[in-house]
Amino acid sequence: MIYPIHVYGSPVLHKVSEPVTQFDADLAQLVQDMYETTVAAPGVGLAAPQIGLDKAMFVWVFDEHDGPERGVAINPTLLIEPIDTIEPDKHADSEGCLSFPGYSFPIRRSPYALLRAQNEKGEWYELEARGWFARILQHEYDHLKGRIYVDRLQGKLAKRVTQVMKAEKWNVPGIEWMPGPGSPYEPEE
Repeated sequence: MIYPIHVYGSPVLHKVSEPVTQFDADLAQLVQDMYETTVAAPGVGLAAPQIGLDKAMFVWVFDEHDGPERGVAINPTLLIEPIDTIEPDKHADSEGCLSFPGYSFPIRRSPYALLRAQNEKGEWYELEARGWFARILQHEYDHLKGRIYVDRLQGKLAKRVTQVMKAEKWNVPGIEWMPGPGSPYEPEE
C-alpha cells in the first residue's frame, strides 16, 4: 500500500515521535508499505511521521554505498561526528524532502553516522554510514525528532523557505500528496 505524504505544517511532522512497542505482522506490513511508498515517491528515505504516523521509525532505499540497499530503523539513536562550519556547497550539499516537495537547499551534515536501532522483528543492530548514506540517516532521524531539514537553515535560506511556504500555502495541517504516476512531486532544477 502506498501512503500519502504529509507536507510541512502537518502536526505529526513537528513533534518527537513515540517509540514503537509492538513488533508484529502489522509492523512488518507497515515496513513493506513504507518501502513501496519511498520507491513510488521517488525518494531514498521515509520516516513514519511523513505518512502521518506517530512512530519512531524510518526506512531507506539507497544502493550507492557499502551497506544494505534498504533497511528499517525503529527506535533509533544516531551518533555523528562534528559538522564542519564552512558554508555548504550549493550542489554537493543540496538536500530535498518529500515533506517539502519540489525544493532543495544546501545544508551541512556530518560525513559519518553510527546508527543503533531495531529491525521489524525487534532485534537490535548497529550500522556505520559515511557520505550520502550518513546524510540520509541524519535527515530521516531529524523527522523523528520533529524537525524537517529546512528548520535547520539560517539567514537568506531560511527567508527563502518562509517565502516558499507562503507561496505554496504550506505550514498548515492537512496538506498531503500521493506518490506515483501523476504526482505533483517534481524536484526543482
